[in-house]
Amino acid sequence: MNWNQIISTTRLGQEQLASKDIKHSRTQFQRDYDRIIFSSPFRRMQNKTQVFPLPGSVFVHNRLTHSLEVASVGRSLGSMFVEKANSEGMEIENPLFQEIGSVVSAACLAHDMGNPPFGHSGEDAIAQFFKKSSEPRLLDELSDAQRKDFTQFDGNANAFRLLSHQFNGRRDGGFALTYTTLASIVKYPFESMLTDKPKFGFFQSEKAIFERIANELGLLQLSGNPAKFVRHPLVFLVEAADDICYQLMDLEDAHKLKIHSFDQTRSLLMEFFDPQTEARQIGRMNETLDMVDDKNEQIAYLRATVIGKLVKQCIDVYSEKQNEILSGSFQKALIDHVHPTSLQAIKTIKEVSIRNIYNDRSVIEIEISGYQIIGTLLEVFVEAILNPKEGISKKMLMLLPDQYRGDHASTYEKVQAVVDFVSGMTDLYALDLYRKIKGINIPGV
Repeated sequence: MNWNQIISTTRLGQEQLASKDIKHSRTQFQRDYDRIIFSSPFRRMQNKTQVFPLPGSVFVHNRLTHSLEVASVGRSLGSMFVEKANSEGMEIENPLFQEIGSVVSAACLAHDMGNPPFGHSGEDAIAQFFKKSSEPRLLDELSDAQRKDFTQFDGNANAFRLLSHQFNGRRDGGFALTYTTLASIVKYPFESMLTDKPKFGFFQSEKAIFERIANELGLLQLSGNPAKFVRHPLVFLVEAADDICYQLMDLEDAHKLKIHSFDQTRSLLMEFFDPQTEARQIGRMNETLDMVDDKNEQIAYLRATVIGKLVKQCIDVYSEKQNEILSGSFQKALIDHVHPTSLQAIKTIKEVSIRNIYNDRSVIEIEISGYQIIGTLLEVFVEAILNPKEGISKKMLMLLPDQYRGDHASTYEKVQAVVDFVSGMTDLYALDLYRKIKGINIPGV
């Protein structure tokens, strides 16, 4: 792969338009960013769970605030890489190379848009519903690949569908984003049939779209498999921004919710700094901390310092592995190759987070609720769309927004319409609709 080909302003659904002939005060990738941030699906993420229930007396991260922070870190990663490449004399003919910061930022902004309500348990709830379903048409009328799209449901593939699919009443190309921005969000550039894990990049319905983008950008086939591609090089920066943010921001939220004490949180963040080799920096940090009385501000300062440290280390790794990334031989996360001191600190935070954060009672409770709510919604709407003339199915289908209606010729397309509807819901909308369907809340009563 080469930078002259993999950064392109060709837009999905508008391939016939030459971007150079369109005059804008914004670059093409800045336009991608703006299209995403002003969209309804992006706005709805403000009411989608990240980890902790939304919100109590303490405002914790939701999907939207997380995505904004990831986009900020992603912009820094992209811009620092360009600056480093320029300073080292990398000869890149493509003028769009200078726009990498904007590409990564836009991709980061969109990376979680396909996630359903109720956090990661929402993905599991959708997959489990289809694994346990005894509906004959789901078993008999879907191909193995189509069935696996649902039983291995993945928010990453759903994000690519949301951005690229032409929903009813919408324009060709979905958001009509550039090929490069779309490719940069696909962490797992292969279909569900090629993995036993619930991690893949696109559904059968968008397979041809991704393959067209991959071929246009010159993405390599992995191990000679025509259906499995290596990542677009900018995916590594998007992934690094996400890894850095979710680890550290979950920790900060846990401190605000008093799951972790101040001393414990401060200690975990200070582990990123080696007392022997970084004594001077630690001294400066302690001086700053002594000037700040607010405990939350002290943690925020340490968190920001750690983010800056990890960004620099990830760019060092990215630059060092540049040839391997472009040849497709490097397929690991950048954060797994940072300095040993940082690596050990990350490992410790992961262990503490699994034990104290992701198994906190409030987190478990919302995951259980999410399973029940999503399972029920899928059950009633899948039944309605597959058997529209039975019972109250016709009335249930009237609750589907126009964009999910249309002439769905196959069972696969019909079920996808329901999954599109449910996965796009906010936590509160899903809960409200669940209560109405169950007769727990009756309008006007």
